[in-house]
Amino acid sequence: MFKWIRPLLTVGLMGLAAGAAIAQEYPTKPITLIVPFAPGGSSDLISRLLGQKLTEAFKQQVIVDNRGGGAGFVGMQAAARAAPDGYTLILGHIGTLAVNPAMFAKMPYKVDEFAPVTLVATVPNVLVVSPALPAKTFQEFIKLAKEKPGTLNYGSAGIGSAGHLAMEYLKQKTGIEMSHVPYKGTGPMITDLLSGQTQATFTGAPPLMPHIKADKLRPLAVGSAKRLETLPDVPSVAEQDYPGFETSQWYGILAPAKTPAPIVEKASRRDPSCAAEPGGDRAVSARWLDPDGVDSRGVRGLYPEGSETLGRHRQGRGHPAELRLCRLVYLQIGHARVDRSQEVKRAWP
Repeated sequence: MFKWIRPLLTVGLMGLAAGAAIAQEYPTKPITLIVPFAPGGSSDLISRLLGQKLTEAFKQQVIVDNRGGGAGFVGMQAAARAAPDGYTLILGHIGTLAVNPAMFAKMPYKVDEFAPVTLVATVPNVLVVSPALPAKTFQEFIKLAKEKPGTLNYGSAGIGSAGHLAMEYLKQKTGIEMSHVPYKGTGPMITDLLSGQTQATFTGAPPLMPHIKADKLRPLAVGSAKRLETLPDVPSVAEQDYPGFETSQWYGILAPAKTPAPIVEKASRRDPSCAAEPGGDRAVSARWLDPDGVDSRGVRGLYPEGSETLGRHRQGRGHPAELRLCRLVYLQIGHARVDRSQEVKRAWP
């Protein structure tokens, strides 16, 4: 009755042995790390830093390939269709893994088309304004926005981007009104902010830091629960009359879903963090790059719950689209502050 079991077990064991043998040699050629966003933003800066560190760890070149467009659709679809051999990886993001599935009824990729490798970074958002704006503090900014509702413009990397949701969350919590100007990426958004075309943004810290240090942008508040090591004089929103306010982004490395488990496991052991290493880029501080990393099971726990929450709010009634997005906001998924003992217990969607 069970004669078929032995052949199946034999085939399965042979497959595992073959995968283990391949993993022992992996990698034997350059690896491509797809970034599903345009150059100039946090994703780009983090991925290039990771590319350098992974090149050192793997002893093979890691090539960063920016494929921006369509809320990350272009890059995610390209990675999903890549050969599952470990030589194509992609930088996963809160937007592509948690926000998009909740916002869009149809997508050119599915979350379960990817095998999570490791969590590499959590990036807090920073509220900055043009120096031309008279507001010198967060309180003055809120007062100005309330005195002139709808006249201040803020930029983001696009509709549904982390910066868009962060500012909408702030608008909801403070009762201010501002006009949203979506861009095709963080780079052009910052260019217009520097030139005075827009007045503010609330986006990931890394691409803002050089301009903050050069006094070309004025930081008013950070979205993290506590002040940042690199901006010790800039208070958090939470400590300025909005307790519990927190917004940030998380990033992880993914591979195509059918990538052999031994390769995924080997890749996850290559610690990409440079936060604690001499010469590490201070624009990406220890607060943003997790030096411990999280294995593939941990990454799986970061977004299904958040995506479900976003989906419920997307179906809410009586709210404009942006306010519905604002509700998804970071109350559940944005800060990705998850107890790691619970991460590994959560199910993959």
